[in-house]
Amino acid sequence: MDFAALRRHPDLEAPGLAAADAADRLILDESASALADVAAAPGSVVVIDDAYGALSLGAVDAGAHGVRVHVDPITGERALAENAERLGVAAGERPAALPLGTDLLAGARVVLMRLPRSLDRLDEVAGLIAQHTAPDVRVFAGGRLKHMSLAMNDVLGRWFERVDVTHARQKSRVLIASGLRPGSDRPAADWPRTARDEALGLEVVAHGGVFAGSTVDIGTRFLLGVLGDAVPDAATAVDLACGSGVVAAWLARERPRLVVHASDRSAAAAASARLTVAANGGAERVDVTRADGLEHLPDASERLVVLNPPFHSDAAVHTGIASHLFAEAARVLAPGGELWCVWNSHLRYRTLLERIVGPTRQVARNPKFTVTASTRIAASPPS
Repeated sequence: MDFAALRRHPDLEAPGLAAADAADRLILDESASALADVAAAPGSVVVIDDAYGALSLGAVDAGAHGVRVHVDPITGERALAENAERLGVAAGERPAALPLGTDLLAGARVVLMRLPRSLDRLDEVAGLIAQHTAPDVRVFAGGRLKHMSLAMNDVLGRWFERVDVTHARQKSRVLIASGLRPGSDRPAADWPRTARDEALGLEVVAHGGVFAGSTVDIGTRFLLGVLGDAVPDAATAVDLACGSGVVAAWLARERPRLVVHASDRSAAAAASARLTVAANGGAERVDVTRADGLEHLPDASERLVVLNPPFHSDAAVHTGIASHLFAEAARVLAPGGELWCVWNSHLRYRTLLERIVGPTRQVARNPKFTVTASTRIAASPPS
């Protein structure tokens, strides 16, 4: 397969951000024999947390049929579909994108996956694999050495009798798990997890790997301390990049007549947000959508958007993510509407906010975070 032909689009594309890397190639090489063993049995191969299609399309190229795949970010899922078309994969052989669960995993005998940086995510995924796949399943989980730890072996060892470690190649390595432990069909470590934040009076529910888990991160907590003054007469509000849904749940509770639109590109985050909102009695007034930014909302339709922007693309720090989210907020804000944003002060986003959204004032600042409010003064975002 021509790995160089793969692209990240519609995800962020920039120098140094690749659609495939040495870990993808090593996972496919280490699993080649296993893929050949099951090639004649459609539906035997499952790929989890493929970034942009290198693993699932590589499995198809190796002869696997009926490949099922789960990609957490919706942008990665769409990139996989575009890459399949770009490589000329026949429509009937393209990997089927499915939610993380029974339909994805049932009967699988080979699982290829990128190791997540979060041990919680690895635990939840490994537990689901153990619960739903065939008894003879083999898992090939790889990553870059700088993002791997011995604790990953231990997590896999909770669910599998054997965890083998391959030789490193090009600063990558693969863990091969096999032999389900007795009793490993139990629920996956009680995921999702729930915790009560007494200071906020909120129940926070999170699947493994969602930012801050079932806690409230300090940036969001700082934002909520001043958010009560944000466009108090707005009939609707947007929680952009909602994560576990803490802001959406808080807004719905504090403003009983407010309708909240929450969105996140991550499937795990969107699922967590729905659970958090429901746990706090806000399900009837909060809709949660897995989306790339605010693609599901019309232009100039909202008076209040709230955002705690991520600043990582995979492991790389990149302002392109924030720029994209700021532009999405600018597009959906009605003239006079406001984007309330909390950000790490060292990132100095104010100039960017001024350029993309509009006049920006500082609402609050502490040694680590800044909260700003940016006012939309034009009906359409700048080109």
